[in-house]
Amino acid sequence: MERFHKTIILNDLFKKMVILVGPRQVGKTYLAKEILKEFNNPVYLNYDNIKDKKIIENQAWLDDTDILVLDEIHKLKSWKNYVKGVYDTKPDHLKILITGSARLEAYSNTGDSLAGRYFKHRLLPFTLAELKKTDRKIKFKKLLNNGGFPEPFLSDNIVDINRWRSEYINALLNIDILEFENIRKLKTARLLLEILQERVGYPISYQSIAEDLNIAPNTVKKYIQAFENLYIIFTVAPFSKNIARTVLKEPKIYFFDNGLIKGNDGIKLENFTAVSLLKHCFEKQDIFGEPYKLNYLRTKEKKEIDFCISCAGKILKIIEVKNSDENISTALKYFHNKYNLPAVQLVRTLKNDYQKDGISVLIAEKFLKNL
Repeated sequence: MERFHKTIILNDLFKKMVILVGPRQVGKTYLAKEILKEFNNPVYLNYDNIKDKKIIENQAWLDDTDILVLDEIHKLKSWKNYVKGVYDTKPDHLKILITGSARLEAYSNTGDSLAGRYFKHRLLPFTLAELKKTDRKIKFKKLLNNGGFPEPFLSDNIVDINRWRSEYINALLNIDILEFENIRKLKTARLLLEILQERVGYPISYQSIAEDLNIAPNTVKKYIQAFENLYIIFTVAPFSKNIARTVLKEPKIYFFDNGLIKGNDGIKLENFTAVSLLKHCFEKQDIFGEPYKLNYLRTKEKKEIDFCISCAGKILKIIEVKNSDENISTALKYFHNKYNLPAVQLVRTLKNDYQKDGISVLIAEKFLKNL
């Protein structure tokens, strides 16, 4: 199943090096190997493979190689210096694609900058908007329950889906998390992850979680940052610019894998919407260079909106998510009227779109397909 990123990345490879990142098992290696098929003399090297590691360290690929894929290269000490040296001395015909299952900027921050040498693309799970570009039948309920990672999405066997997710979590907590120097308490990390699964969509109090786990708030913050660096979760911060009294600083946390959510249908819809909106913002950034951001709104009087999308500091749209309630949110009305912000309320069970008092109430599935 072809990802729409393929054509865009192919075009970018003829301009600069491309760095492709995203969660574990989201399809990066599959996409990279599909891109390799477009070249005559491709080479794929994974730093986790012992033979490939030696080739990488010795730069022992053939001179006629026309595309070089370096997977998990961030595990190499001083990888930035290495990549910079390879890129700066490569022949004109050689294209370079780097992939990794973590935010590469979190690793080995020392060394020469790669600024100006690459385009970054972030590959996320399937969303309705991406699936709309394919001929595959879309099952919204399945996406809400199982998430958009390729293997569980493409499977109809619930046992296989459950086995995949169990192995996925074990790999994250027993392999990936250990790559972070000071993350050694795996039991604590697992307990924290379980707590976060039940607090999706709520502002996170590091102090409160620290008391639950009997650890320091800074440790909670460090572990959450590690989860974020590994693309397990992402944080949505409050928007404050030009919004008076929006002073709450705590982020809300969402999971890239909707199947990890422990909550009702409304929470699953909110998490899936968060992933879809974040992917929309990433595509605006990675493909068009537009500084889109995903935030939420909340005043100290606790008037809260689930999401807002902004560009260059200007709010483009505020979005409230409801599973079945068609009554327009009072907080949505407040922000729409006070700040004249374009407002949308998404409802999963809505039969027909409508507008009231300048606010659009829309079928959630249709809105997300058209992002």
